Amino acid sequence: MKKIEAIIKPHKFEEVQEALREAGVFGMTVTEVKGFGRQRGHTEIYRGSEYTVDFVPKTKIEILTTDEQLPGIIQTIIESAKTGKVGDGKIFIYEIEDVLRIRTNEHGVDAL
Repeated sequence: MKKIEAIIKPHKFEEVQEALREAGVFGMTVTEVKGFGRQRGHTEIYRGSEYTVDFVPKTKIEILTTDEQLPGIIQTIIESAKTGKVGDGKIFIYEIEDVLRIRTNEHGVDAL
């Protein structure tokens, strides 16, 4: 089993969510986060004053999946989140040792 963490631009979330739903992904955790990468934030003007925004708003999507479904889900996220501009995001993939569903005590893939 794998855990996918995708950090994407907030305005792309609905498009990514719909693409994942069409790809058969129905369970995910979504968090609003802030951070920066190579773009190092950006400069904005508010009431005539210029200031730097160090942390850029992003959306983090977390999905647990089987090893077999992983490549398709990754490709779906890339295709639906990509704008071709700096700050499109990152995808992290983690190995998951086990999953336990609290309500039924199911383990592993059955708990997904």
